[in-house]
Amino acid sequence: MPGEPSVIGLSTWRSELPPLTGRAVLLREPAAQDLGPLVDLLSLGDATRFGLDEPVSEVGVQELLGRFARERAGGLAFTYAITLSSARTLVGLAQVRQLDPSFEAAEWECTIAPSSRGNGLFLDTARLIGSFAFGVVGTHRLEARVLLQNGRANGALRKLGAVQEGVLRRSVRRGGEYVDQVLWSLLKEDWGDHWVSTAPRVH
Repeated sequence: MPGEPSVIGLSTWRSELPPLTGRAVLLREPAAQDLGPLVDLLSLGDATRFGLDEPVSEVGVQELLGRFARERAGGLAFTYAITLSSARTLVGLAQVRQLDPSFEAAEWECTIAPSSRGNGLFLDTARLIGSFAFGVVGTHRLEARVLLQNGRANGALRKLGAVQEGVLRRSVRRGGEYVDQVLWSLLKEDWGDHWVSTAPRVH
């Protein structure tokens, strides 16, 4: 039942992330074959870097993939590659990281390639990620930090029912200058109509 944490899921997502299927997207764990597309994605000027500090390179992204797997195994975070259901082409990356040891509070980040923005893919992805975090992982509060000038992303979070809690002044550096971010929050009890099934689908 949506909204009820899965006891089995709590113990198994650290071993292997289940694929999540939406209307237009298939979310799966990033793999070695994603190296090239991820280098392209993370090289975008407005891409979330997911903790990658140095300039984007194949070596750096390989190390990032290893860190994603270690963090998932340690129960610290989970990361999904966003692919199109039809072509299985990688078009984005989403990550949820714990903010406390119990994972009840977490922060999520998401980057989607420009060619796939504005067509509902973010909302499709967000509903899957949120339902997995709230229903399986046991998260109660999800936070998101979005660049103030990113009107599309801020509008999408508002559609999800996120609450704007404030503006973090000059909180992140982009292109040699510090810029503002908007802090958004989503609570499990407010997820409402956004619940979608994250149970494995039988083919």
